[in-house]
Amino acid sequence: MTHESTSQPVRPAELEPDAAVVRLAPQLAQFAAVARLEHVTQAAQLLDMPQPTLSRAVARLEAELGVDLLARQGRAVRLTRAGRLLLGSVERALAELERGAEAARAEADPTAGRVAFGFLHTMGTDAVPALLRGFRAGHPGVRFQLAQDYVAAMLDRLRAGELDLCLVSPIPDSPDLVARQLDEQRLYLAVPADHRLAGRRRIRLGEVAQDPFVAVEEGYGLRMITDGFCAEAGFSPRIAFEGEEAETLRGLVAAGLGVALLPPALVPRPGVVELEVTAPRTRRAIGLAWAAGRPPTPPVAAFRDFVLSRRGRLLDHD
Repeated sequence: MTHESTSQPVRPAELEPDAAVVRLAPQLAQFAAVARLEHVTQAAQLLDMPQPTLSRAVARLEAELGVDLLARQGRAVRLTRAGRLLLGSVERALAELERGAEAARAEADPTAGRVAFGFLHTMGTDAVPALLRGFRAGHPGVRFQLAQDYVAAMLDRLRAGELDLCLVSPIPDSPDLVARQLDEQRLYLAVPADHRLAGRRRIRLGEVAQDPFVAVEEGYGLRMITDGFCAEAGFSPRIAFEGEEAETLRGLVAAGLGVALLPPALVPRPGVVELEVTAPRTRRAIGLAWAAGRPPTPPVAAFRDFVLSRRGRLLDHD
């Protein structure tokens, strides 16, 4: 038995209301010009289009909506009640569009635009402030939105367009990202002052294979690097405590709760001794990453070029 559908055809506008709005958008702006001037010929001159073309556009809009918007009085026109209601909404929409266009222009302004810049927590104390200070000396009006997060989260935000540039480690190898190495930073083994190895200057990482480690949480670049170096030394670190930033880990080390692979402290921490690791070579690469195929705005391009010009000078070498 064959069953026939009794449902009524659905108009495209009902099926896809957004598409209908997009289709009507030019006519709405043209209607607003006519409504403001109350004169089709003058509106056509303002819009730089033939008067018959403008008249047909307004007529198509009325036909689409199924209501008269204008009452013709010779060459002049007057808004109907429906026309006044529509004009109010159109004027608000056009004003919002203009605000959006102005915001987009401001974002790309070479002298006062915005850069969304993500970086590692361990870079926020010294390296990033130095970069910003150096760049702002020549670009005092550029605004920055700064974000500190773990590497995976920052790269996700980079791909989504929420961030323009990221200072990261390890350096990503992904076809949808561009990354350039800027510098290399030595990681030291931080041990408590009363640790059995605290009197040494250099050690092999395997010498602390049985010690408890304190480390940043999984997902952070420094955690991936720590796990990688320990694996290279032939062991898996026994993580006793996890934190989110280097100074917290240094405090845990000072309290005797474990050892940690960390960047050098800017100011020596009481109760903590930093030992150079001779095997493996515990250095991490620091790089700048951005999304491939996404043209940068002028302020982003200027800051990117400035950061790249600091290659080899981003960090203090020991």
